[in-house]
Amino acid sequence: MSGTTEMKTGHNSQLGDKHENVHQAEMQRDSPTTLEEGGEPGHVVDDVFGETEGKGAVHYQTCALCFPSRGLTIPTVFDSLGLVPGIICLVVVACVTTWTDISLGLFKQRHPDVYSLSDCGRVAFGLPGSIIFAACTWLFQTFVAGGALLSISTAFNALSLHGTCTAVFVLVSFLIALPIACMRRLEELKWLSWIGLCTILPAILLVTIAVAVGGRPAAAPQTGPIDLNVKLFGSPTFAQAMNAVSNLVFSFSATPLYLPMACEMRRIEDYPKAIYAAQGFITSFYIIIGSVVYWYAGQYVASPALGTAGTLFKRIGYGLALPGLIFSAVIYIHLAAKFIFMRTLRGTRHITHGTKTHWMVWLGSCAGCAIFSYIIASAIPVFNGLLGLVGALFGTTMSFNAEARETRTLGLTTGMIGNAVIFLLGALVIVGGTYGSALGIRDDYAEVGGRPFSCADNSGSS
Repeated sequence: MSGTTEMKTGHNSQLGDKHENVHQAEMQRDSPTTLEEGGEPGHVVDDVFGETEGKGAVHYQTCALCFPSRGLTIPTVFDSLGLVPGIICLVVVACVTTWTDISLGLFKQRHPDVYSLSDCGRVAFGLPGSIIFAACTWLFQTFVAGGALLSISTAFNALSLHGTCTAVFVLVSFLIALPIACMRRLEELKWLSWIGLCTILPAILLVTIAVAVGGRPAAAPQTGPIDLNVKLFGSPTFAQAMNAVSNLVFSFSATPLYLPMACEMRRIEDYPKAIYAAQGFITSFYIIIGSVVYWYAGQYVASPALGTAGTLFKRIGYGLALPGLIFSAVIYIHLAAKFIFMRTLRGTRHITHGTKTHWMVWLGSCAGCAIFSYIIASAIPVFNGLLGLVGALFGTTMSFNAEARETRTLGLTTGMIGNAVIFLLGALVIVGGTYGSALGIRDDYAEVGGRPFSCADNSGSS
């Protein structure tokens, strides 16, 4: 995302090389060099966090790489669109979001003081842009955290064979995630991200292998022949197709996370490598796992995909994946809280020093964001519909339309045409995806008799 006069999206070049000389004077102008009153001379002053050295200072820039894993709805997308159109749409969404993510890194280099998409909106569009992108960023992060809490409750239901009311499991998920999310630096959460990655990947692979070697999907009839109805080309309604595309957008819409993470990376020069590695791995993983699970489960694929195998493998899979699901909730609550924290205390010494104000704002932000996410998870207890709604409303706005407003690219005409196409695609997904997701939530409610704060089993275990 950037303004029409603020940035060239030369994202095919390595960050830090092409623009170094051109923008050196501007970066020096934008970078603060003095502390606010009361600071100590000689201490390091960061463009985002302020004073980061000295007695009692919190040094945030220690994160090397920290990416959450998502995409548990990919097989259901293939079931809706068909395998071939599903893969094509997935690749298109991956390319568009990679374009945006790299462009944000270049924008961050030119404007070292930006922390979030809200700051980018301020630089490019002034106060209205700041307000719009601030609202979208915070709502996106809290809604995704709500979806993560819902997936944790699904895991608890699967493990306990629906041992109690789902609303209770959502509350337990909230109580687990909140204290961990209160850690102040991403560096302190990195250990959980690695644990989550090392558990959720084997869980998905286990379920994939279990389905592929002949185990019946959990939702299929357990006796007699079954028709998987695998479709190379689907025939969804407009609403179903747009809901599926919205889920794809959600699976790749980590764009709002990348700027805060870049601010806490030890070397901002490593940002493009991290983006390319993450996007390349995620895209390949989504295609392989989504295709295999859908090919062997067909119309009986579950959402989240971990529930696709039989009851035993489903319980093992959710047991393995539980740390990764918890991390997803933790990281989004943490980043949503830090967004509020940064906007409240930015420009003061409270942001990097453990004062009473620092702790009150930080803990209050964490609690407030977690409570809001808990309410969302309880009010919309439909996993697929909730993620589709998030992808359509907020993911598209920040991963498609934000970059589509940029017109100065490697070639002015080519860039304008490309960004115009992206903008139109984004507008279509916002309108159509919201419509499709809303209908999907309505249909799911009607099918299972669901309601807000429901006790109904959301894992298919009973």
